[in-house]
Amino acid sequence: MSPIDPREHSATLGLAVETPQVRRFRLTVIEGPSRGTTWDSSGDRCSLGSQSGNDLQLDDPTVSRYHCELRVEQHRAVLEDLGSKNGTFLDGVQVRYAYLRNLSLIRIGATTVRFELGEEVNRLPISERTSFGRLVGSSVAMRAVFGVLERAALSDATLLLEGETGTGKTEAAEAVHRAGPRGGGPFVVVDCAAIPDSLLESELFGHERGAFTGAFARRVGAFEEADGGTLFLDEIGELPAGLQPKLLRVLENRAIRRVGGTGAHKVDVRIIAATNRDLRAEVNAARFRADLYFRLAVLRVALPPLRARGDDLPRIAAAILERLTDGAEAARLLARPELAERLVSSAWPGNVRELRNYLERCLMFDDVLPAGEQPFEEVAPVHAGTAAVRASASSSADPAPSADALHAPLPAARAHAIEAFERSYLEALLERHGGRMGAAATAAGIGRVYLYKLLVKHRLKHKRE
Repeated sequence: MSPIDPREHSATLGLAVETPQVRRFRLTVIEGPSRGTTWDSSGDRCSLGSQSGNDLQLDDPTVSRYHCELRVEQHRAVLEDLGSKNGTFLDGVQVRYAYLRNLSLIRIGATTVRFELGEEVNRLPISERTSFGRLVGSSVAMRAVFGVLERAALSDATLLLEGETGTGKTEAAEAVHRAGPRGGGPFVVVDCAAIPDSLLESELFGHERGAFTGAFARRVGAFEEADGGTLFLDEIGELPAGLQPKLLRVLENRAIRRVGGTGAHKVDVRIIAATNRDLRAEVNAARFRADLYFRLAVLRVALPPLRARGDDLPRIAAAILERLTDGAEAARLLARPELAERLVSSAWPGNVRELRNYLERCLMFDDVLPAGEQPFEEVAPVHAGTAAVRASASSSADPAPSADALHAPLPAARAHAIEAFERSYLEALLERHGGRMGAAATAAGIGRVYLYKLLVKHRLKHKRE
């Protein structure tokens, strides 16, 4: 099947790029056990599979639990396979990601579904906001996200945030917490990818004294610490298989049992989880429990990548620079016309995290660098001057570089100096705040997850609050 021309398809759907509405569509099962079933859209997408929770649930054992998803976007209708076992076929061709045309036939397992575009449109709900917490954006994609996050903040329902790395899932979770009735309670973050599997159960549920070697005292876990507030489970897709049923029981019973303990302890916690994986594909591959996914995805929000919201880039860059430096430096950099060109021309595969790193490099070099350039990672190896550079960077008595330090190339010397400063800053920060992560992150003006990753990077220890 040949792709639909974007201009022709846009005209077919009757949409302008800025209009938050899409043509309605209907799916009709014309072959298979569910023959005769129809489904009419009320939004812009439909998931198909045999698992309850799909928009169109099919009673077909040859269909995967979460088989495929159909989306009507502003320029095109898209069909995406979700890692199904038997594959997805569009008009006789097996596809992973493909455009549809009106009256296309979709075959999944023993079932065939006909796709039909209607004449009416569905208006997509969007917010009037151009910011939500630390998230900013006036594009339709982000205002649609804000609209869902606003409603999510008003409830205690479990929320699943999806999106590529660096799209702002942590900021979205904290914003939902702060905007809701639990905003005055604790916001506790657990990065499931950063903690060894052997320690993650204790991190989540706590442990009793003597529960295992080294457990010299009882420890309160993240669930108890977050009592009355929100627990943010970052990178939930990395949760070990052995812990998934235990987390499921907590979500169902709202009670935890410490490692080595015998009694259950009730907890009043709202759960927000985040992942850069498609958990539906993980369910199909038997790496993630279907019942746990069902409990986590009560509300789902997909944060769009930067490449889908190019109009927001100048505002995002301004917000980042405002947090990184004083107004004069930020204004000077933003005033340079080549910066706008760099922002628009890059795909930003690392999204906001990559953009932040890029802007930090621009500030360090006081120049608009080519996007994607990594000046510190491409320099020649440093030998004799490395130790001297580190020593010079950590010395406050003599800020001038030593003679030995001058043997290193400038980018490498600068990189090592920054690394030494970063470590000493973190050590002083933790000492000032008694190792308390929340207070330290607030004082540093960064998120707790980012602070935690910096501590792991520099192998620094911290206390539980």
